[in-house]
Amino acid sequence: MDRYLQILSISFEAVMNNKFRSILTALGIIFGVGAVIAMMAIGNGARQEILAQIKLVGVNNIVILPLKTAGNDANGEEEESGKTLKKKFSPGLTLKDAENIVSTISTVEKISPEIIYPTLAIRNGRKLSIDLTGVTEVFFDVFNQKAKRGKLFSYQHLNEGSPVCVIGPEVKAKLFPNVNPIGKHVKCGNIWLRVIGVLEGITFNDKAEDMGLSDYNKTVFTPIKTLLIRYKDRSLINQASLNSSNTFFFGRGSVMITNDEGSGVEENQLDKIVVQVQESTQLAATAELLKKMMARRHQGVEDFEIKVPELLLKQEQKTKDIFNIVLGAIAGISLIVGGIGIMNIMLASVMERIREIGVRRTTGATKKDIVLQFLAEATFISITGGFIGILLGVIMAKVITVTTDILTIVSFWSIVISFGVAASVGIIFGYLPAKKASEQDPLESLRHD
Repeated sequence: MDRYLQILSISFEAVMNNKFRSILTALGIIFGVGAVIAMMAIGNGARQEILAQIKLVGVNNIVILPLKTAGNDANGEEEESGKTLKKKFSPGLTLKDAENIVSTISTVEKISPEIIYPTLAIRNGRKLSIDLTGVTEVFFDVFNQKAKRGKLFSYQHLNEGSPVCVIGPEVKAKLFPNVNPIGKHVKCGNIWLRVIGVLEGITFNDKAEDMGLSDYNKTVFTPIKTLLIRYKDRSLINQASLNSSNTFFFGRGSVMITNDEGSGVEENQLDKIVVQVQESTQLAATAELLKKMMARRHQGVEDFEIKVPELLLKQEQKTKDIFNIVLGAIAGISLIVGGIGIMNIMLASVMERIREIGVRRTTGATKKDIVLQFLAEATFISITGGFIGILLGVIMAKVITVTTDILTIVSFWSIVISFGVAASVGIIFGYLPAKKASEQDPLESLRHD
């Protein structure tokens, strides 16, 4: 035991006698470990954000959105390859679609139609641009939303189209600062709505809009029947729409095209339908079935799109995982380069200390002792570099979060793996110089100047 302690003492002394060279030797390990920890922290942060978003959007949700289609001409006909084709009529996204989905597809558990009506909310001189959103009680179940204050819509509110609303936390903060809004009124558009509840709030990331989701924090929710009766039902034709547009009838429906470019009357009654399936394994099959059923209901007109947020998020996660693997591999290469640096410096050290090796051999040191001495030096340098690299990696992760708002999470296993690799690199790349040192001829070594 004393023999091994003496070898370690000699190795430590040799490293400390050449501090500057030892630091330069360890740089590759330091930056390699730091880079691996920082890259893995970015990957862990991205994964955590994806999981949080999946939880927010609902694990088993499918979103159906309307698409704008090209307008029909005045005769309801279009030219294609010299042929005159009759355009088919689609009623757009309607409540009938939602009713048909829930009654037809057995894998559907809940369905939440939404109508979004951008307007101004006014109270005591304060104005706020909001999305007045008509929903049913199912909406709050689908997105796991509860009332932080007050209550949600009752059956009576929904059935009678009562002038009531539930507001998001941002609306409460800006229109009702330091005031309990429950029971008070807010003017949304031209209608006064009584506030009955305040939501806890739900925040999506920047890509939420691509998945058909909205920022519900600054939204005012009202029963869908309230919005259709008291505000606007886009599936109906009134005198104003007739005066401002050219209306062409095809069978049971109509398509309206205005005389002003880009200001056409929207033909979709709904802005969104969120479908929740029973099991996440049924998402892909249900989405495909929805596509076929909607195409049939819409006469083959592709005026809708179907998005599966969980699948989109998982695809995004897969892309990020590949990117993180590439970054981790690049960072790992620096560890190998650091190991090669250790080997080169140790080989140079062997050549410089040939006489020392000869003295030790003639005074009783075995080949094994010489191997252990130089191997201990290499391992000591790599382990020290590993500790410094861990500290650097943690600091880098924190700096990235502070300066770029990218979430980073330093995990215990990233530290263990990177440190383990650093120690292994020291042992593996330190063995060749140690073996070369042990094979020096003692007599020749003593003659070396």
